[in-house]
Amino acid sequence: MKKIFKKNWDLYVMLLLPMLYIIIFKYVPIYGVQMAFRDYNIFKGMQGSPWVGLKYFRQFFSSSEFVKLIGNTLTISIYGLLAGLVFPIILALVLNYLNNLRFKKAVQTITYAPYFISTTVMVSIILNILAINSGPVNSFLQSIGLDQIDFLADPNKFAHVYVWSGIWQYTGYNAIIYIATLSGVDPTLHEAAVMDGANKFQRVWHIDLPSIKSTIIILLIMSMGGVLSTGFEKIYLMQNNLNIRASEVIDTYVYKIGLASPIANYSYPTAIGLFQSLIGMVLIMGTNVIAKKVGGESLW
Repeated sequence: MKKIFKKNWDLYVMLLLPMLYIIIFKYVPIYGVQMAFRDYNIFKGMQGSPWVGLKYFRQFFSSSEFVKLIGNTLTISIYGLLAGLVFPIILALVLNYLNNLRFKKAVQTITYAPYFISTTVMVSIILNILAINSGPVNSFLQSIGLDQIDFLADPNKFAHVYVWSGIWQYTGYNAIIYIATLSGVDPTLHEAAVMDGANKFQRVWHIDLPSIKSTIIILLIMSMGGVLSTGFEKIYLMQNNLNIRASEVIDTYVYKIGLASPIANYSYPTAIGLFQSLIGMVLIMGTNVIAKKVGGESLW
């Protein structure tokens, strides 16, 4: 071990910072998880706060908001998961068959660029594009004789606006890993397929998709952990009193009852956050087992 360390000391030094990050921000906060099982009081401290067991979990499960929160979160999350899985694959396959290298790089750059737009700026763009009176979308609808649509005031349209704006922003970035995988496919396979008379669709189905199958499965398994976590910033910024019925998800609810509430309540939102994490862990493990039995591919 001394010889190995002496020979690779620079690699161990590089590994030190990521390890410290994981320890400080991932493992140390686990101590605070017990807050979900205590009636936490900031003045009494963790050990001075009384133990209440599953009180706050029962409170959440029996809450009138529980069904709505779970429904909204699952709708937006699964919708975004499926669309976010399909479109990067389609983009990667299309780019893989483009022969014009300059055009291919231009398309990849244009689709990749929105990833660097911050969440606040992205929501501002969405609000301006879909504005009821001055937005280009409603101006176009009005010009062709159709009624204007207040997209962000209609609860039935909130999930569509949220997911498709995310598709526009992240498809180019998410396609990179598939493009990299497709670039490693043996070109002789395509040459043999062409010799046998296979068209492009057949080559995609029998060569390209099997080559990225393991990548798709791994990314799907990893994504399942966030099914109950849609993210906070974008939904909160797009949320208003008119679409609250469809836009209130677990993350925004936790913020409102934990930090934005005039009465400090730390135990209840901590219990909800722990519930999210446990469900995410179960989903990851369950998806991994199913993927291993069905397709032979798994994360571990």
